Amino acid sequence: MNTTETLDQLKQLKLHGMAGCYQSQLELPIHQQLEAHELIGQLTQSEMLNRVNERTTYYLKLAKLRLPVQPESIECSAARNITKQQLASLLLCTYIQHGEPVLITGPTGCGKSHLACALAYEACIQGYRTLYFNMNRFIEKVMQAKLDGTYLR
Repeated sequence: MNTTETLDQLKQLKLHGMAGCYQSQLELPIHQQLEAHELIGQLTQSEMLNRVNERTTYYLKLAKLRLPVQPESIECSAARNITKQQLASLLLCTYIQHGEPVLITGPTGCGKSHLACALAYEACIQGYRTLYFNMNRFIEKVMQAKLDGTYLR
């Protein structure tokens, strides 16, 4: 079996991370190419990384975040009533693991949506599915769930 057949088979099996890594290995000079056991490790690591990246991209798309905010852009101050320790604790996403809600309140323009989008972004990075709702849409969804019997689920 030649290398082009192997690449085609990897792509048919939808092992795109492996295919990309294998292609880059083939482009290296022979004396720089990895040995068999190292190559297998590199291929599996590339496939895992590719799958995590694809999942994260998919989760971020599903979340429908209003703002493309990353947690590093959150300003922690007394005026915003959030400390760096509180933010770091929220970014661990332990509240999701424990099934605890996070309620973000404050006056108009204080950055509630900004913070919510940053938390959702981090949750997607950690492998959790999220959905962004403003309060009106959230109440509408809750009422719809009560009407169609899916509220408890």
